[in-house]
Amino acid sequence: MANSRSGDSVVDRIVRLISAFPPEVSTLQLSDLAVRAGLPLTTTHRLVRQLAGHGLLETGPEGMVRPGLRLWELVNRTSPTLALRQAAMPFMEDIQQVLNQNVNLAVLDGWEALFVERLSRRGSVANRAQVAGRMPVHISSAGLALMAHQDKALQAQYLEQFVDPDGKVTRAAIRALLSETTHQGFAQLAGVVDPDTWGIAVPVLNRKQRAVASLGVVVPLREMRLQALVPALQTAARGIARNLADS
Repeated sequence: MANSRSGDSVVDRIVRLISAFPPEVSTLQLSDLAVRAGLPLTTTHRLVRQLAGHGLLETGPEGMVRPGLRLWELVNRTSPTLALRQAAMPFMEDIQQVLNQNVNLAVLDGWEALFVERLSRRGSVANRAQVAGRMPVHISSAGLALMAHQDKALQAQYLEQFVDPDGKVTRAAIRALLSETTHQGFAQLAGVVDPDTWGIAVPVLNRKQRAVASLGVVVPLREMRLQALVPALQTAARGIARNLADS
């Protein structure tokens, strides 16, 4: 496989290019895309032209570039989260009907919660969890619910490498949060991502009692109704797990 002078392969550069689009932005100037991908403008122009020829990227006037429909098609056709989303959707819809607030579904990817589905309605509280968006484990109830129900070796690796870039959260605090989440069977974080919201998440467990996903809600901070929220989420999570086992 051909390498550039800097040593990275063509595949490396293509991945960097496609990954350079931020979650909130679907279109970038070619020059901005080159900067974000850390590639020379001439290399970016050539790769964009080739990828656009396959429908993986699309080009527009004034040098604008965006992900192509072919990329979306391939990802959704082969995504390992497809079965999970299909299994979860009926239960997520039920939870949303009851709460009239945001409901999200996440999986663990490295040391982050990757959100694979979200339901929301007009008038619901702000929710930073976007589909295909990520959050560090320590600032999301979804991430804590996922990490607290992994094997001890993975938890130890996570804690060993953990450094809060803001310097506000210690390893000891995270260890305590994980222990509390395991004991309670759910994670909760109030006012961490948004000062006016409260995140609650429960794990979706496989037969080995490891979390394959998390099901969570984001509600106004004033709605501290754990007695009603947690049992509903746990019942839904068990239903998702059954659907996955039967698929």
